[in-house]
Amino acid sequence: MPLAVKICGLNSPDAVEAAVAAGADLFGFVIFAASPRHVEPGAAAKLAGLLPDRTRAVALTVDAEDRLIDAIVEVVSPGLIQMHGRETPARVGEIARRTGLRVIKALSVAAPADLTAAAAYEEAAAMLLFDARPPEGASRPGGHGRAFDWRLMGAYRGPVQWLLSGGLDAGNVARAIGASRARGIDVSSGVESPPGVKQPRLIAEFVAAARAAESQLEESA
Repeated sequence: MPLAVKICGLNSPDAVEAAVAAGADLFGFVIFAASPRHVEPGAAAKLAGLLPDRTRAVALTVDAEDRLIDAIVEVVSPGLIQMHGRETPARVGEIARRTGLRVIKALSVAAPADLTAAAAYEEAAAMLLFDARPPEGASRPGGHGRAFDWRLMGAYRGPVQWLLSGGLDAGNVARAIGASRARGIDVSSGVESPPGVKQPRLIAEFVAAARAAESQLEESA
């Protein structure tokens, strides 16, 4: 399976265009007011309109109510919805049925038990995203630039596609892919400076480093 590269937290035309030019596979738009990457549905729709394929747009939400979910589907028309809060497996399944869209469920990882808990989501979600656990008292569940022990992913044998996230950047993505054997990766803060401001150069460097790591793995297989 080819490596899937997702650039999340896109909030400007320059960032979207850079991610497209770099060859990213999935493009994330954060619709969550507590995030420095937040965009309103209308703004997200305009940015998603810059993509060559709208089905690759991912609308990220956190414990969103039905009214917001409905607005995202109507206004943004994403290909996927990412649920990055405390949503239960039942809620993930409900959103998938309500919208008819594929759902990515983000889960925090700090210990092997967290991967065992992921099994409850495997029927409801089309994809899983494994992220580092946020700092104590954090106002948002992700985007902190924190990494977890990527070697933990070696114990995961779930049937759904999954993405590795948390603390990734161009300098460590090769090590992360090698340690986790991930076939999908997600970056946000690792291509920013300052927080919330995507840098086209960093996006290009990240995607290039990920593709180089993918090629090395294929050669050594």
